Amino acid sequence: VNSLLVYGPFEQTDVPLVRVHSCCITGETFGSMRCECGPQLEEAFRRIITEGCGAVAYMSSHEGRGIGLWAKGITYILQDMGRDTYDANLELGLPADSRDFRDVAFVLKHFLRPPHRIRLMSNNPLKRKDLQDHGVEVQELDQLVVGVSEFNKRYMEAKKIHGHRIGDLPAKEE
Repeated sequence: VNSLLVYGPFEQTDVPLVRVHSCCITGETFGSMRCECGPQLEEAFRRIITEGCGAVAYMSSHEGRGIGLWAKGITYILQDMGRDTYDANLELGLPADSRDFRDVAFVLKHFLRPPHRIRLMSNNPLKRKDLQDHGVEVQELDQLVVGVSEFNKRYMEAKKIHGHRIGDLPAKEE
């Protein structure tokens, strides 16, 4: 974990709301509409502030599901040629997803009082598994499906095919 932003009485809360967020310079900084990362981060902050307590674990080394910014740029070209986002990584000889979320569990356990329990804002079952495998019980999984548009619908469908729990995608962003 490169950063953990804690809001409110996190350490005193029995089951706080947590977002484990992978860095996405293209979506968060440049406003790319090829993904939903910027809107997800904004929505996570909104939910935490509304609730009055929570945390965002920001994983700065996770750009492009762990392949880095330069390789991610090349995968954009492959996606424009028809590959899905996972196949583009594989075509470059890279893992479809090389992220590891176990570090988040170690950091969260420092702040959480036993038993270490959270409500996780995520659609990615790997995050839940890594946290639980390393001692943080995910008591509830809150879906975070926002930022869907005509520009990232194919990307979202690929995530769904590869195990993300996002349900039926809306025809357009509401």
